Amino acid sequence: MLARRTKYLQIAMNNDLNESRAIIRQLPKDKRILIEAGTPLIKSYGYQGIREIVNQWGGYVVADLKTMDRGETEAALAHDAGASGAIAAGQAPIETLNVFIKTCKDIGLDSMVDMMNVDQPIQVLRRLVKPPSVVILHRGVDEETFNKDKSIPYIQINKVKSSFDVLISIGGGDTIREVQRATFNGADIVLVWKEFFQATGQTAQLAADFLAAVR
Repeated sequence: MLARRTKYLQIAMNNDLNESRAIIRQLPKDKRILIEAGTPLIKSYGYQGIREIVNQWGGYVVADLKTMDRGETEAALAHDAGASGAIAAGQAPIETLNVFIKTCKDIGLDSMVDMMNVDQPIQVLRRLVKPPSVVILHRGVDEETFNKDKSIPYIQINKVKSSFDVLISIGGGDTIREVQRATFNGADIVLVWKEFFQATGQTAQLAADFLAAVR
């Protein structure tokens, strides 16, 4: 389970398994690094893709399922694959989010809800029976690419934290400056992926640099 007073770097594996293996081999074995089995990877490889990432990393792995229905079933799938946390979409029905969060708690997973394309995350949270372990405030890849005016939702961090006892993850920024801004504004987890889409000779140093910025 995630610690309350620790700042984490979450690195998403969004390429194929061969590339993911090459990247993970270069990462420092630091407990503050969370590895994400990204949605494209899970759609390509399914349950076995999550299991492969878990087996190679040997630490905390997040399954980015973006669950929209069958909350109990998908939480159990992530758990059976060895993941430590699982992600549901904030736009899912409230019933789905409630059963997803409850199931995660019952089986020992950290529940995470991704608020991408949710204008008022706090309104969703108020409708839940219990909040998730982690709220993800997220500017999507297509939003960033095709709408240059779309900003990373740093402004939502304190709004959520002032009302709910949750950890906050920020997604949608992939530069050192954006990582620093996220933690400065109170984020507990910072999600990156672009610099880790393919393994290079700089992968290990990039991971060390990003981790140093998350403090």
